[in-house]
Amino acid sequence: MELKSVDWLIMLLYFAFVIGIGFALKRYMKTSKDFFQAGRALPAWICGLAFISANLGAQEVLGMGASGAKYGLETAHFYGIGAIPAMIFVGIFMMPFYYGSKARSVPEFLRLRFDEKTRAFNACTFAVMTVFSSGISMYAMARLIQLLHVFDSMFRSLNWPQSGIFTFSIVLSAIIVLVYIFLGGLTSAIYNEVLQFAIIVAGFFPLVFLGLKNIGGWQGLKASLPDAYMHAWHGLGHASTNPMGVDAIGMGVGLGFVLGAGYWCTDFLVIQRAMATPDMDSARRVPLIAAIPKMFFPFLVIIPGLIAIALPTPHTTETVIHGADGAIIHNIQVVPQQIEQGKGIVPAKMNPVTGKPMLTASGQPLLDYDMATPNMLLHYFPTGLLGLGLTALLASFMSGMAGNVTAFNTVFTYDIYQSYLNKRASDHHYLVIGRWATVVGILLSIGTAYAAIAFNNIMDTLQLVFSFVNAPLFATFLLGMFWKRTTGHGAFAGLIAGTSAAMLHHGLTLPIEATPGIHGGWLTVVHHYPSDMAQNFWGAIFAFSANFIVTVIVSLITKPKPDSELVGLVHSLTPKPETGHLTWWKRPEALAVAILVVFVALSIFFA
Repeated sequence: MELKSVDWLIMLLYFAFVIGIGFALKRYMKTSKDFFQAGRALPAWICGLAFISANLGAQEVLGMGASGAKYGLETAHFYGIGAIPAMIFVGIFMMPFYYGSKARSVPEFLRLRFDEKTRAFNACTFAVMTVFSSGISMYAMARLIQLLHVFDSMFRSLNWPQSGIFTFSIVLSAIIVLVYIFLGGLTSAIYNEVLQFAIIVAGFFPLVFLGLKNIGGWQGLKASLPDAYMHAWHGLGHASTNPMGVDAIGMGVGLGFVLGAGYWCTDFLVIQRAMATPDMDSARRVPLIAAIPKMFFPFLVIIPGLIAIALPTPHTTETVIHGADGAIIHNIQVVPQQIEQGKGIVPAKMNPVTGKPMLTASGQPLLDYDMATPNMLLHYFPTGLLGLGLTALLASFMSGMAGNVTAFNTVFTYDIYQSYLNKRASDHHYLVIGRWATVVGILLSIGTAYAAIAFNNIMDTLQLVFSFVNAPLFATFLLGMFWKRTTGHGAFAGLIAGTSAAMLHHGLTLPIEATPGIHGGWLTVVHHYPSDMAQNFWGAIFAFSANFIVTVIVSLITKPKPDSELVGLVHSLTPKPETGHLTWWKRPEALAVAILVVFVALSIFFA
């Protein structure tokens, strides 16, 4: 693979625009509200595209391609079961509470609904989650740069070890994101996310088109893969008959209800984008606007992974040529060992730091599914188009990093620093703290990037983190918003119980091909799951259930807040949002019905 001048030009222009947006917006960052909340003045369609783009980080673009290669079309359930219904629910039912409460963050809403200790617990766990999520994006970007051998010649000329390219790439990506967030805050992140959304679509649509054309269309793809990979509903009656190893309960409850709804309804990373709008109606439309392109993204991000695993696996070949003069020429085409031991164009995984091969528990080569989409770009894209495709990947990585960093600096400043360390300071002081929190978040993310090395699918890594944080939190929000009897003591005890249940489940279980450690089983192994994802889904179910049960029990024996303090925070005590002043097609309810109709039609078509 060789990048030409036009490829470099496309990528450099993108980086120039990204950093330029930060410098252009710096002069508008006069208050903490400007920096953390974008002044609550951005239009709904801008925030809607940012809402989905913030989710289009490495875990989406790279992780969904990796999951497509590893689990097949069953990955599409992350959109159908795990996203669209939850995005509609948060827009129609939950956004009025978030926006109407005037809370600046999700942990601050928990303080208003419950108490300070509940807020503190969620602020700390959420901060940890954003750091891990941002680190995953850094890891993915560094792997891509390492794969392209971008800095190989520079390291050789300086006599630096090639193993340092991975760390150098992580630091480089961190500096770029740090610059435009430090200067322009949330507004800079949102405008860059809109740009990144457009680039991702432009870069991946040609990849799907060329890939399907080359493999013989949809029928050719089906003929190249086992039947279980090409049917999203295959084997959900029994976990052992589908690649993901998840049955209908694990998929419906674990992904659809707990992890999916838990992410879209409680994760401040995406909620923050909706709260940057100027009014309630706009905030409610943001998740619904985002749901429209979300329905079509499986086509862009999952299919490349399916094609990558379906292509023939390259092997070292020897061709014998007999010359006219009787000479015999042996032409040997050598294929690297990690590619020969892979499947399709998905290679075996090498540790990016040590350069040594990684093996499963049974001693077989560990497939590097995260490289499915990048290898597709290198396999199909010519000069120029390759630059656009690589820029799309880089844009997705930085979108995920920036989204998590802006959420981290807001929660740290408002919910940790201001609440517990320095309550009486000027607005300018908090603006400064927010900028330095950005630096701290970036530095912590660099450290967590190395944890992702142990996984061969970053989506597995991310869902593991979500099962610890979002899954128990969703039980707290459901009870808090729809049962006025829920108390602060109950919510806090439930969060402790839910997070502890997730940790205990992870410590006692292990995927079949994994070794004890970061994959689980660090206490002892009492149960094996067919895959990391199956373990994540059931861990989320246990975390949610433990939180729900403990919250109900403790709430029944403790004193709740009076009704007067719960107006605007609990469904039964909150007036329904007025939408009579809007034309019917602008009302969130009408948009939600239209999305549901299209969603059901697409589900029937692809089933």
